[in-house]
Amino acid sequence: MKKISVLIADDHEVVRDGIKELLRRQPDIEIAGEASDGKEAIVRVREIHPDVVLLDISMPGLNGLEAINIIRRVIPPPEVVVLTMYDKDAYIKQLFQAGARGFVLKASPSREIVEAIRAAHRGEMFISTKLQERVVSGYLKASSTVSASPSRYDLLTEREQQVFRLIAQGKSSKDIAEFLSISLKTVEKHRAHIMQKLGLHDRVDIVKYAIKIGIMDPDLWNE
Repeated sequence: MKKISVLIADDHEVVRDGIKELLRRQPDIEIAGEASDGKEAIVRVREIHPDVVLLDISMPGLNGLEAINIIRRVIPPPEVVVLTMYDKDAYIKQLFQAGARGFVLKASPSREIVEAIRAAHRGEMFISTKLQERVVSGYLKASSTVSASPSRYDLLTEREQQVFRLIAQGKSSKDIAEFLSISLKTVEKHRAHIMQKLGLHDRVDIVKYAIKIGIMDPDLWNE
């Protein structure tokens, strides 16, 4: 039987070592490689084409959400299991929308990492037991609201949302142009549309708005 190949992406070596030790004991899983940041993870995915990427979303260099968007565009696309210490509902929603199959808290029992990898490989969703009841309750509550008004953020195009998140992370227009492989003029055009649609004026406003709608954790921002 072919084993499930896994790429481990986490910026803490001790965490990677612990996960490797856990996965080596699983008869149906093999470690394909490891990465210490988001950019390296993308390079490694393109090199080795793992079945599953176990990805920490708070690594330096590249936001976890953007990393997932890029990883899921690799052919063939690997499944992604998010490993994180952040348990906010908005993060869970954004990460699953980006294409993640699993969401595992670092404080969860180690067996959940293995269960999430296996579930993702089967094409199934997995979420830490600790969060399941809360997420389901939140979904039911949202579903029962008949006339909820859409967020203005939802009015942005997919590209504008990408630019919005990169601005919130502190990326310059030049950095964004290089990262998205578009012209500086196009970035500035997207920035203007974002400001107009959301009624914002500068990057500080963007960061505050990102925190308000739950796509950026205030603990990760240094003004």
